[in-house]
Amino acid sequence: MSDTIDKEVGAIKVVLEALESLDDDARSNVLAYVVKRLRIHTASPVTEPQPGAEKQQAIEVSAAPPQTGGAPVHIEKFKEEKKPRSANEMAAVVAYYLANLAPQGHRKPTVNTDDIQTYFKIAKFPLPEQIRVTLQNARNAGYLDTAGEGEYKLNAVGHNLVVHSMPRGASSASRAGRPKRAKAKRPTRSR
Repeated sequence: MSDTIDKEVGAIKVVLEALESLDDDARSNVLAYVVKRLRIHTASPVTEPQPGAEKQQAIEVSAAPPQTGGAPVHIEKFKEEKKPRSANEMAAVVAYYLANLAPQGHRKPTVNTDDIQTYFKIAKFPLPEQIRVTLQNARNAGYLDTAGEGEYKLNAVGHNLVVHSMPRGASSASRAGRPKRAKAKRPTRSR
């Protein structure tokens, strides 16, 4: 028992020494990553969230995408990778991010206007003139379904858009290996 306690105290000292030189945000990021990487289940959060910083913390603390298990994903990096061309496409990107890539404690199956405003700003995507209409427009474009009062959920069309069709033109890379069809030659007219 004493040996176990000595090991714990030693580990605590090492962790404290490693974190002392970092700022608060970096400490939070490191601890969140370690907890996730080692699959540590805690009864309480690793750090106490600061009042009003809940959404910002959701963005700063990165999570590995489920399909890669690799590098952390940030909404701005994800937006740059997908290159949405409209607010409707960006709404689908935000809905996908929140459902699949956001840090575990901040994932949610639906989006609302607060999410759009927050994540558009953090991703540095231009805010639409009427934020409240953006989700309705994305629904009308076929990317989202209504999921309750002011809430919308990414549907199969939106999922396929984000995962398989963005950035636009990326699917042409998959066609690169296929032979191109020969174009029929037109007879030239003589005058």
